[in-house]
Amino acid sequence: MTPEDLDILLAPGGQELLAALRGHDPADDLAVATRLRRTYEAPLVAAALTQTRLRQRGAAKFGADAERMYFTPHGLEQSTRAAVADHRARRFAASGAGGVLDLCCGVGGDALALLRAGLAVTAVDRDPLTCAVVRANADALGLGERLEVVCADVADVGPGDHDGVFVDPARRTARGRVFDPEAYSPPLSWALEAAAKGAPGAVKVAPGIPHEAVPPGAEAEWISDGGDVKEAVLWFGAPGVSRRATLLPSGATLTGRGLPDPQVRPVARYLYEPDGAVIRAHLVAEAAEELDGGLVDPTIAYITADELRPTPYATAYEITDVLPFHLKRLKALLREREVGTLTVKKRGSAVDPEDLRRRIRPQGPNAATVFLTRVAGAPTMLLGHPAG
Repeated sequence: MTPEDLDILLAPGGQELLAALRGHDPADDLAVATRLRRTYEAPLVAAALTQTRLRQRGAAKFGADAERMYFTPHGLEQSTRAAVADHRARRFAASGAGGVLDLCCGVGGDALALLRAGLAVTAVDRDPLTCAVVRANADALGLGERLEVVCADVADVGPGDHDGVFVDPARRTARGRVFDPEAYSPPLSWALEAAAKGAPGAVKVAPGIPHEAVPPGAEAEWISDGGDVKEAVLWFGAPGVSRRATLLPSGATLTGRGLPDPQVRPVARYLYEPDGAVIRAHLVAEAAEELDGGLVDPTIAYITADELRPTPYATAYEITDVLPFHLKRLKALLREREVGTLTVKKRGSAVDPEDLRRRIRPQGPNAATVFLTRVAGAPTMLLGHPAG
């Protein structure tokens, strides 16, 4: 999208066309474009169809709001999922911050969440189109009153009257994902320094950030949504916690208590698969303590326990068989039990789940889950099903 595209979409004719295209099937683009060009100018039709496709993609992150928002392809890809942005905004609001400086604001996903949390926001980006999109999104959702948009290099913008500072450095270029933190835009070192001035301050980083890269005094929070780890955030001015795993949509939070690694135990009746955020935050020991469990192997994040206990931090399975890994034996066992729906999970195994499923060709009315892993260092198959 270009600034000219946004201008024509915001004009009355563009609004009329976007409204008419809601629910449009992208497979019909050619026929629809041909029909619409009889009434509307070709540039408007092209811009509206492109924006409609982006809005449909944006629904996965922004829900129903996406139908009224404006996106660029890069901005949509980089934007924060609304549920995650809402969680982070609640933390800023709970801190007592009256306003937040949103540096590298992108299309405004985080700014919108902060505004909805009742905070004043100054959104900063150096790209004029991005700044126009942020303003358009806030106005479209009725949130523009407390928003100031500054089109400038973030390095040239001071904290002003804002208590909080949030930085979301770009981790992608036209060539793809950037893995060197100092190649972020702006570099991670600059982002950390800027956020450390906030009360609180936060930097969005990739969930794969090494623990040794977390600055002293910062809290590292890993966030999952629906079981998928979405991001990590480094918080400043939030004393008392060094590591945290937050699971959405429940909002359950597990914090580090400095526990030693759990003991290794023989596989018991129940196996717990910790949420990815718990694993990334190195909080498996904390989850195991709540379950009175141990590990099946010192290097594998599967927790085993004798009792079934409710926990938001792991998914429980009842284990029926513990066997050395042997493909033919597994195939015979599944055939005997008429298992046609097979879920394959692995941790610490080189076996490809899809290849295993093709070779076994499960058939029958029953379902089962097989874990391909190591138990006390030995390749093992654990057969079971989700615990009731």
